[in-house]
Amino acid sequence: MSTILFEQIVFGPIHSRRLGSSLGVNLLPLHGKWCSFDCIYCECGWNKDGRKDHQLHDVEDIKAALTTRLKSLKENGTVINSITFSGNGEPTMHPHFPEIIDTTIRLRDELYPDAKISVLSNATQIRNDKVRDALLRVDNPILKIDSAIEDIVNWINKPQPGYSLSETIERLKQMSGKYILQTMFLKGSNDGRYVDCTSEENAKAWQDLVREIRPRSVMMYTIDRETPAKDLQKVTVEEMEKIAAPLRAEGFEIQIRG
Repeated sequence: MSTILFEQIVFGPIHSRRLGSSLGVNLLPLHGKWCSFDCIYCECGWNKDGRKDHQLHDVEDIKAALTTRLKSLKENGTVINSITFSGNGEPTMHPHFPEIIDTTIRLRDELYPDAKISVLSNATQIRNDKVRDALLRVDNPILKIDSAIEDIVNWINKPQPGYSLSETIERLKQMSGKYILQTMFLKGSNDGRYVDCTSEENAKAWQDLVREIRPRSVMMYTIDRETPAKDLQKVTVEEMEKIAAPLRAEGFEIQIRG
């Protein structure tokens, strides 16, 4: 299996399907994955394959790396649309995540005032008030729910013990729509079970979830890279468009990436 690990604190910019020219920030170990989910489609591979490296970077190292890279890119006239926290797992698990966000906002305002700050998160840490408040300070808090059916969430995301989909939904509602909902649509087999995220049952439950939590906007996407679970398939843009159509008719802003 081919996996992608980001072996620098700051990487790119790379072209993102959703965010344009994106400068990545990895707060997590450089040679291993650290995440509260173990998604069957994760480009970083399975959690068990990345346990040798547990070294997290301190705030000063992150600030130095980001400052150096932003100054270099600015001198070269490089366009950056987004400074994006993603990397080798769940960025909000870093114990100093709120402080790092505040540092990044100051650097962005000084060096790249037109760039947005984005965080790709599985939303497991929004039960922490300081993390939730930090997410509300960035331009694009992009928070994941891959299904409104808990059994399918467990199949796709393999969350750590203690995760509650219903609790996460309630926490998202407390954010008053000031975030972007991100959902992966796929189909295929894993652990002896076949799931199709475009099925009528899953699609209807997801549509009702969007109506309940009312995010600022929605990102629907599908597999784009090699996955650790082997028997997975992309869904088509047309299939996602069909699921999105009723919500768009109700005024929801939805981006679809195939």
